[in-house]
Amino acid sequence: MVGAAPSSNTSVTITTYIIPIKITITNRNGTKTSFDPAHVLSNGNTVTQNTLTSPLFDSTTTYTLAGTNVGKTQYIDAYQRANFWGTVSTHTNSHLLLSPTVLAEQTLSPSRTYGKTGSPFGFTAALVDINWFDSQVPALISKFGIQPNQFPIFLLYDTYLTQGGGCCIGGYHSSEGSVSNPQSYSEATYVDHVGAFSQDVSALSHEIGEWADDPLTVNYNGNNTPCGILENGDPLEGEPNYGGFPYVLHNFTYNLQDLVFLPYFGAPTSTSVHGWLSFQHNSSLSVCSNGS
Repeated sequence: MVGAAPSSNTSVTITTYIIPIKITITNRNGTKTSFDPAHVLSNGNTVTQNTLTSPLFDSTTTYTLAGTNVGKTQYIDAYQRANFWGTVSTHTNSHLLLSPTVLAEQTLSPSRTYGKTGSPFGFTAALVDINWFDSQVPALISKFGIQPNQFPIFLLYDTYLTQGGGCCIGGYHSSEGSVSNPQSYSEATYVDHVGAFSQDVSALSHEIGEWADDPLTVNYNGNNTPCGILENGDPLEGEPNYGGFPYVLHNFTYNLQDLVFLPYFGAPTSTSVHGWLSFQHNSSLSVCSNGS
């Protein structure tokens, strides 16, 4: 897992790089359509700015769970503190924080083989093959000189990844490099259509949460549990609003995904706050009930 053991009572800050990726699709008639995180939203912010000021990076929201204050902090830190509340409640300096810097926007232009436009949720989106996108990642990481103790996030706008022609993937996290020196990273799309899959930062909250608990994934013998790999977002993306819950910050309503706690995977209920199985207390859950 990322950061220090909760019992060490230590706050860890991870240098995080947000890399906006403009996707340009060449249509069959030769015209081009771009999906750009520089797009200005209804609140006057660009997609990138709105991501940066979300509860994922802003530390001014207080998270109180059934009367228990787990911290005034970033969303994933609040989740992880609640995840280990059995220890954190008496080791209150335990934190996992992200320090974000936005890097220069990059443009990727997949060929028709790997990219097209479509309307899987009733609006026009870019559809890009995940394996093609992932093959671009090493060069981007190298270009910016990002190091293994740093966390790059590739931010897309109204773009879904596809696999084997099937849609839709709102984001993913993975790792590359050597077993002894692996580099973790994540990709997520920001969708500005109300009620759609991956609305605003919901996909990114999902992926950062999973990165925090299993940063190297199955590529390097990832964290396995009685119900499979430790993916704490996947079991809840089938819930209403794709598992997202509203949080109002800076006069904007963000959707942040619920994430399961370790007791969902079979850990003792004394591990998490109130013995809950998820951050938003999804009472319908039982151990491994929705898979991994």
